[in-house]
Order: sequence, then structure tokens, then C-alpha cells
Amino acid sequence: MCGSLKGRRRIQSPPVKNALDIRPATEGDVELLLELILELAEYENLRDEVVGDAETLRRTLFEQHAAEALILESGEEPIGYAIFYVTFSSFECRSGIWLEDVYVRPQYRRGGSGQAVMEYLAALALERGHVRLEWCALAWNEPALNFYDQLGATRLDEWRMLRLEVDGMRRLSQPPAEPA
Repeated sequence: MCGSLKGRRRIQSPPVKNALDIRPATEGDVELLLELILELAEYENLRDEVVGDAETLRRTLFEQHAAEALILESGEEPIGYAIFYVTFSSFECRSGIWLEDVYVRPQYRRGGSGQAVMEYLAALALERGHVRLEWCALAWNEPALNFYDQLGATRLDEWRMLRLEVDGMRRLSQPPAEPA
């Protein structure tokens, strides 16, 4: 799943006591991933929106292969994760990567872990022939936005994210009622 970058990648990062390892998640990591997802949701004040469970996450990642996940570790300590999947640009007629989540536990932030995972994903995207690495950030999360600015990311202020959830998709997919 991760091309020649699969396996562990070790990065030295001064504030992280040990080197940082970035590795593809395995089925054995599902409970950990869900725990980290809940931590991210709590940080973003979105905990009530998490409705998925470990079995759904396992099935989606490891049976359907709808996305890939990375685990960030310092020594034996899991310190974060990333989840991403392939997208497509019709204008470029090429694929890209959408970074759904990137999360580093608070006590490990500002130690190079976020930079390391973004470098990993950029290298992976290039290796796989993708032309974009895209993600979004909450408008209030200035520390994250500033970090992404420092990476050289472009803010796409002219775009707005839109969503249809299950109820909306059901309504939309129903044929209009015949007039009486």
C-alpha cells in the first residue's frame, strides 16, 4: 500500500526523546487509531460527531481499502496518526492524495513530528505519481494554518467545502414525486 516507502521511516526530532518512526497502520492498530481519532475530535470540539466504531474502521481500511493510515511513534509510544486516500483532478487528469486527518498528541507537538509526516506524505505522493497533496483545516486553528503556511501550502480561500450526509444523499437520490 505504501510503495517503496512501506515499513518504518526513522526521523530524528530533538524534542521527541527518541527518533520518530512513521509506519503503515495494521489491523492490530485499529483500536489505537480509533483512540487517536477521538483525541483529534476532542481537540477540534467535534467529539459528538464521531459515530464510527473499531469494526467499521477495520473494514473500511483493511477490507475495502478506502484509505490508508500511518502511525507515528516515538520509541514504543504512539504519538499520532495520519489517514489519507487517493483523489482525482479533472483539470490535471491525474491523481492526488487527500489528507483526511493528521494528528500529533499535544505533548509531542512542535518537535518535528508534523513536519516529518508531511514530508513522508509528500514523498509518497511523488513516488506514486500524484500531482497534489491536499487537506483542509478548521478556520479557527491558527497554529495548524500557520504550520501549513510554513510548509509552503497554498490556501484556497475561493473554495468552500460542501457535504451531503446519508439523509441528504437519500433525499437527493429519490425520484421526484409525481404530481397528483
